[in-house]
Amino acid sequence: MSDTSTRGRLTVTGLSKAFGGVQAVNDFSFAAEPGEIVGIIGPNGAGKTTVFNLVTGVYTPDRGEVLLDGVNLAGLRQDQIARQGVGRTFQNIRLFKGLSVLENVMTASDPYAPYNFFSAIFASPGKRASDRKAAATAREYLDLVGLAGLEDARPESLPYGLQRKLEIARALAIRPKVILLDEPAAGLNPSEVREFIDLVLNLHERFAFTVIFIEHRMEVVMNLSHKLYVLNFGKLLASGEPADVRRNREVIEAYIGEEEPA
Repeated sequence: MSDTSTRGRLTVTGLSKAFGGVQAVNDFSFAAEPGEIVGIIGPNGAGKTTVFNLVTGVYTPDRGEVLLDGVNLAGLRQDQIARQGVGRTFQNIRLFKGLSVLENVMTASDPYAPYNFFSAIFASPGKRASDRKAAATAREYLDLVGLAGLEDARPESLPYGLQRKLEIARALAIRPKVILLDEPAAGLNPSEVREFIDLVLNLHERFAFTVIFIEHRMEVVMNLSHKLYVLNFGKLLASGEPADVRRNREVIEAYIGEEEPA
């Protein structure tokens, strides 16, 4: 398995998006340095997932730039952004139910496949060799997230926590410089949350990619993030180191409330 690049500086400036008369994201800026773990938090409906969708090409920004190592991603297609080195998971798990666990991870290798349409149709030797290589790499990623031995299973048959891990394995197969995790601990029980935190830290140490995540569970936020940005009604409310942000009175009133420390 080749090492993921240690590059991965993501700089988002003046990001804005409106849907009809609703301003979902309003002049939002944030930055993640190479290898940093950055959290984006805020109340439900604050615009967090919309930010992820703008960064990854699901939506096109009305205004603003999304620079990855100096390349502007704004306006590119989702597959083009993935080729630039951006992987992601989703708040609501999106796995291909018609494919096996192994095949789900292999789909992320398609943008890098060294064969053309006709080679795929006629199953050329180059196509078969590429598939064998993609399958071997996918097995390595499955092993890294703890899914070895489940390659032939259907994703819908897996427990919820393992489906989350499968999404991460598929995101790894993009060979990301930056990985975006959208509420990755949602639906996990306390022991699974602790296991997830360890998994992200281990993968981050191994690959040195930049991690940007959205999360409501403060245990995850405080244990993972180097830096936090707080969104409220689509606008930046506060930013800084996690301990400082958590003491911010505006953040407490808008989002954290009087929750006991994790």
